Amino acid sequence: MMLRHTKPLLKKLRYLSALGQKAWRSHSSSARERALHYGSGQKIHGFTVEQVTAIPDLFLTAVKLSHDNTGAQYLHLARDDSNNLFSVQFRTTPKDSTGVPHILEHTVLCGSEKYPCRDPFFKMLNRSLSTFMNAFTASDYTMYPFSTQNAKDFQNLLSVYLDAVFFPRLRELDFWQEGWRLENENPTDPKSPLVFKGVVFNEMKGAFTDNESLYAQFLQNKLYPDHTYSVVSGGEPLAIPDLTWEQLKQFHATHYHPSNARILTYGDLPLDQHLKQIHEEALSRFQRTKPDTDVPPQPHWDKPREHHVTCGPDALAPDPTKQNTVCMSYLLGDITDTFEAFTLNLLSSLMVSGPNSPFYKSLIEPKIGTDFSSVVGYDGSTKEASFSVGLQGIAEKDIECVKHIIGQTIDDIIANGFEEERIEALLHKLEVQMKHQSTSFGLTLASYVATSWNHDGDPVELLKISENVTRFRQCLKDNPQYLQEKVKHYFKDNTHRLTLSMSPDESYFEQQEKAEAEKLKQKVEALSDNDRKQIYEKGLELLSIQSATQDASCLPALKVSDIQRTIPVTPVEMGNAGGVPVQYCAQPTNGMVYFRALCSLNTLPDDLKLYVPLFCNVITKMGSGGMDYRQQAQQIELKTGGMSVSPEVIPDPADLDMYEQGIILNSSCLERNLPDMLHLWSDLFNSAHFDDEARLRVLVLMAAQELSNGVSHSGHMYAMLRAGRTLTPAGELQEAFSGMDQVKFMKRIAEMSDLTAVLRKLPRIKKHLLNPENMRCAVNATPQQMSAVSTEVEKFVGVIARKKKDRKVARLNVIEKPLDPMAGSGFIPGSGASRKLISEPTFKPCQMKTYFQLPFPVNYVSECVRTVPYTHQDYASLCILGRLVSAKFLHGEIREKGGAYGGGARMGSGGIFAFYSYRDPNSVQTLSAFRNGVEWSKAGQFSQQDIDEAQLSVFSSVDAPVAPSDKGLNRLLYGVSDEMKQKLREELFAVTHKSLTDVANRYLGIGQRTCGVAILGPANESINKDPSWVVR
Repeated sequence: MMLRHTKPLLKKLRYLSALGQKAWRSHSSSARERALHYGSGQKIHGFTVEQVTAIPDLFLTAVKLSHDNTGAQYLHLARDDSNNLFSVQFRTTPKDSTGVPHILEHTVLCGSEKYPCRDPFFKMLNRSLSTFMNAFTASDYTMYPFSTQNAKDFQNLLSVYLDAVFFPRLRELDFWQEGWRLENENPTDPKSPLVFKGVVFNEMKGAFTDNESLYAQFLQNKLYPDHTYSVVSGGEPLAIPDLTWEQLKQFHATHYHPSNARILTYGDLPLDQHLKQIHEEALSRFQRTKPDTDVPPQPHWDKPREHHVTCGPDALAPDPTKQNTVCMSYLLGDITDTFEAFTLNLLSSLMVSGPNSPFYKSLIEPKIGTDFSSVVGYDGSTKEASFSVGLQGIAEKDIECVKHIIGQTIDDIIANGFEEERIEALLHKLEVQMKHQSTSFGLTLASYVATSWNHDGDPVELLKISENVTRFRQCLKDNPQYLQEKVKHYFKDNTHRLTLSMSPDESYFEQQEKAEAEKLKQKVEALSDNDRKQIYEKGLELLSIQSATQDASCLPALKVSDIQRTIPVTPVEMGNAGGVPVQYCAQPTNGMVYFRALCSLNTLPDDLKLYVPLFCNVITKMGSGGMDYRQQAQQIELKTGGMSVSPEVIPDPADLDMYEQGIILNSSCLERNLPDMLHLWSDLFNSAHFDDEARLRVLVLMAAQELSNGVSHSGHMYAMLRAGRTLTPAGELQEAFSGMDQVKFMKRIAEMSDLTAVLRKLPRIKKHLLNPENMRCAVNATPQQMSAVSTEVEKFVGVIARKKKDRKVARLNVIEKPLDPMAGSGFIPGSGASRKLISEPTFKPCQMKTYFQLPFPVNYVSECVRTVPYTHQDYASLCILGRLVSAKFLHGEIREKGGAYGGGARMGSGGIFAFYSYRDPNSVQTLSAFRNGVEWSKAGQFSQQDIDEAQLSVFSSVDAPVAPSDKGLNRLLYGVSDEMKQKLREELFAVTHKSLTDVANRYLGIGQRTCGVAILGPANESINKDPSWVVR
C-alpha cells in the first residue's frame, strides 16, 4: 500500500485513546506497572534497556532498548490494552522513481525462507484473528504493522512478518507479478500483442489519475529537489518498467537490515517474550552494518521558486473553467526538534483550520476557489517539515490574486496575532483527543512516532504531549509576540518558498497513453526472437503457478476452536426523557461523554430527499441562536470534541423490503462541558440559521469538490452502491445519499448561480428532521456520571420545540417495531418506544447494468446480488462464502492474473452479496471472473481447511474491538441486540461444505438470482455497442 502524507498532529491525536477496559491476561498487576520494573542497562535476550519512562497522559510506560549485535532500535509501549501491536520499519531512501521500495514492500510478502509458499501475507489474513495487517510505503520509510487480541496469534504473525522482511525469497516471478512485466495480452497466445502488466504498475496508474495526490507528489518533489524526496517512492508508472530484479534484490540487501530497522511493540503482552522471539528468529543472524540511508538536510534556497504542472481534466468538477490549483509551500525546520515541530503544528492549525482562521477568511470566503489546495497546513512526513496554503478550483486569471492574498494574510497575522480564545480552543481539542479512546491506539501511536523516529528523533519525547502544552503556554506567557515571531521567521522572511500551480490539459490522459505506448514500443523493439519466446514461456510459467493449488501447510494458523464461543454482553439501560427514548450505556470513557441521536425522515416529502446529505453537511456550520457561524465554530471547538450530522439508511435485520431512514447526530465532550454541548444542539433544533447565501455557497463548493475528488479513491464503493441500487428499496435511497447520484446532484448545485432556492429548502427539511417527536438518543459515559448525564438530557429534551401539527407521514406504509429487538410478538404499535420502518411489500427488484465513463485509466467493477437479511439462517453461510471465494478464487483471478490492485466478494448487512474490483486494468473480463467464482462455489471446489480459514477471517472482523464510545450502538441504531449477534455467531460456527454449496446454488446461480452490475472506468467500445448497458 502506498502512503503519501502523514496526518497533522491534531488529526493523528484524534485517535489517541485511553482504553480503560482491562484485557484479562494471566497476571495481576497492570502492564504499565510491570514495565516500570525494567532498569536502564538491563540485558534481556540480546537487547539492552536504555530508558524507561512513564507517560501518565496516555496511560502507558515506554521502554526504549537497542539490540546489542546489530544496533536495531526498539520501543515497547506497555499499556492495559488487549489489542497488541507489532511494527517494524526501515528507512528506505530511493534515488529514482522506479518504485523500488513500494515494489519491494509487495514482493517481500510473497514468500520467505521459513514460509516458502506463495503469498503468506494474504494467506495469514485467513489463518489469524488479526485486527489489522498491512504494509505501507511512505516517502522515506517502509512499515509493516499488525495487531491482534490473541497471544498465540501474535506469536504466529510475528514469526511470519520477521521472516518476510528479513529473509524473503524475492523470486523473479513474484517481482513480475507484483512489480511489472512484459507479457502477451493473452498469456496463452504467443501472437497476441505484448503489454505491460503488474499489480504496482496498475496501482500507480490509478494513483496518478487522482489530481489531489498528483499535486501533493509534485509539490514534495519540487520543494525538496536535492535528494530522495525529489523522486516518487511509490513509483511513477512510466519509470516502473526501468526497474530490474537485480536492483530490487540489491535494495533489499542494503535497506532491510536490523541496523536500519526500528521495531515497536504495544499492548499488555509481556515484553520479554517478544524480545526472545525477535532475537532468536531474526536478529541473531545479523552483524551490525553502517547503513547509508541518512537523508541530508535540503540546501536552503536564496530566493523563492515557481513551477507549473498539468493534470487530467476533472469530469465532475463543479465549473469546468475553474480547475486550476495554486499553492505556496515553505520549508520549515527539522522534525526531530520535537517542541519546535509541536509549536509549528499548532501554529499551522491556528492559520488554516476552521472558519475563524485567517486563511479561511482570506482565501475560502471570497469564493475565488472551491477549497484549500489538497496539501494544506503543516506536513511532518519528511525530515524537514513544510507548511502549504493555497486554493483548488480556481480560474487561471485568479492565480496571481491568490498569491497576493497569501502574502497579505501573512502580514496581517504578524500585525494582529491570534485571539486567546482560539488558542484555548485548540489546546482543548488536544485534551479531548488524548482522552478519547479508540480501538486502534497502538497503530495510531506507531504511525505518530514513525517519521521523527525514522530520522533518529526521540519517539518518547513525542509522547509527552502535556509537557509540550505546558511549555507552549509558558512561551506565550513570557513573550506575547511568540507566535507572530515564528510567522515572521518561517513565512515572511523565508526564501525557501515554492509556488506551484497546476492546470488541466484536455489531452493529458491521451499523452499518458501515448507515452506508455512509446515506452512499450522501445521495450518491445529491443527484444530478440529468443527474448519473445522467453517472455511467452515465463508468462505461461507464471500463469501455471498462479493457477496451481497452493500448499500453505507451512504457515502457522489458529484453529476455529481458538475462537470464543460466546460474546460478552453489553449492559444498557433504557430511559425516557420527555417522551424521547434514551439508551444509557455505562463505559470506562475516561471522563468523556458521547451523545448520539437518530431522527427519522419519514415525514419528509420525496422532493427534499436528495438535499438531505447537504443539509447534514451544513446544519452545524451556518450559525444558530445568537451566534453567527464563526462564533458557533469557536464554541464547538471550545466545548466539544466535535458535532456532526450524517444521513443513515438502516435496512431491517429481518426483512429486505423494509428499512429505516434518518439522520444521526454525533457528538462528544468532556464531562464538565455536557450542559454547553447540549445547549449547542438545542440551539440548532430551535433556531438554526439559514439566511446566509454566501456562507452556503462556500460550503456547497467545498462539499462538491470533496465528492468529486473522492471518486478515484473509492470507485469500488460507488460501483457497489450503484450495482445494488435496484435490488432493495433501501438501495435506491443509499445511492441517492451516498452514490454517484449524489456526486452528480452536488455538481449541479455547485453550478447554480443563485442558491436562494436551495437555501429555502433547508428550514423545510429541518422542520421535519430535528423534531423530538421522531427521535431516539444514546449516551455513553462513566457509571459515576450517569445520573448527572440523564438530568442534562432531560433538560435538553425539555427545551427543544415540539412540532406536532401538520406532520403527515410522507408515505403511508410505515410499520412499527419495538425498539427492544427482543420484545417479541406481544408489541402493540403506539404503546411504547418503537422504530418506524418504511415497508415496500410490493417492491420488485430489477436487473440493471450501468457504465460510468470517466477519464481514469483503470476500472472499478461491481456485481451485486439480492440474497437474505441478517436474521435469515442462510446469512452466516453467505458471509463465510464471501471470504472463501475472495481468498481462494477471486484473489488469484483478479489480482494475481488480472493485475488489479484489489478485488473480492462480501456479504452486506442489507442482504446484498457484492463482488468488486479496485484499480483494475480489466472490465468485462472481471465480470467473467465473478461468474467463474460463482461456478467454483457451486461446484464446492474447496476443502474443510479452506472453510476453517474463512471462518477465522470472518470472526476477526465480527470480533474486532469496539471502543467504549461505541458500545451498545448497534442495538439502539440498527436494531441488532447481543442475542441476535450470539445467534449469528452460532450459525457461523455451524457452516458446512454443504451449506456453502447450497447458498451458492440457491442465491448466486444464474436464473434464480436478481443482480445489478456497475462499472466506473475509461471509454469501452464493447460496452458502448451492447444495448443491455446504460452508459452515463
